[in-house]
Amino acid sequence: MRVLITGATGFVGTALTEQVSSFYDTIVLVRTQNNVLSSNIQQLVAANIFEADLPNNIDVIIHLAGRAHILNEQTTDPLNEFRKVNVEGTLQLARQALDKKVKRFIFMSSIGVNGSVTSEKAFTEDALPQPHADYAVSKLEAEQELKKLFAGSDTELVIIRPPLVYAAHAPGNFARLLKLVASNLPLPFAGTNNKRSFVALENLVDFIQTCIEHPNAANQTFLVADQTPISTRELVQYLKQGMGKPARFIYIPQSLMKLGAVCIGKSKLYEQLFESLEVDTTKAQKLLGWTAPLSTQQAMLKAGQDYLKMKE
Repeated sequence: MRVLITGATGFVGTALTEQVSSFYDTIVLVRTQNNVLSSNIQQLVAANIFEADLPNNIDVIIHLAGRAHILNEQTTDPLNEFRKVNVEGTLQLARQALDKKVKRFIFMSSIGVNGSVTSEKAFTEDALPQPHADYAVSKLEAEQELKKLFAGSDTELVIIRPPLVYAAHAPGNFARLLKLVASNLPLPFAGTNNKRSFVALENLVDFIQTCIEHPNAANQTFLVADQTPISTRELVQYLKQGMGKPARFIYIPQSLMKLGAVCIGKSKLYEQLFESLEVDTTKAQKLLGWTAPLSTQQAMLKAGQDYLKMKE
């Protein structure tokens, strides 16, 4: 079997390429040849998704590349920029997949398609999409266009929507959280009882690999996450434990925290730290027989331990 991976030098892509290339003939599509680490790669295509001419005889494409969250957005029309890469670029790749009779196209979407907050019920694959960010809007539009493109064809579509993916070397907000947790500052989560789903990098890679060949994955959408949602307080406790540090918390009323966040323009950060976002992975468990290799606690402890080693 020949597998092509886009975004192979990214956070998820690097780990996935290392894993997949041990089992399959693996081709990577990257913008430059720098930072391609796996020695098992059979072929490298150095081009962006708009210009790449895909090799023949590809069985599975795993499309990870895309324009992700931009922390300091500079463009005047962010949604248009997301659409160029995440919708138009994805469709450019998908049309080639169709022409070259690729058997399966695995598209990495986002839980943001479902929404950013849950209240009483966890998100499921059947829930009405409610994207609140430009990035998530572009991912939903890509999903919809892919379904239209592959409808009635022999190319199977698999859509995966993960929540925040974490590891010791994770970029973005999780990297900032690790740095904060590694400090000795007391954190304002003493009264935090929210429930948030995350997915460890190792667990996501395992799930993607399951979707490469499993017959029941064909033409399905899956939500994937670690088995157990946790509160922000528990998250900090596990990371601290992995780092060998005591967890220190202070109590600040959430209403006050929310007001402060609004005043300084950090409402999204408040939402991520204090609101709930639960993911129901029942479909993946029942249809694919998949269970996460690492429990939430194991993966969080490992992230803390590995972070400490990185900083030594």
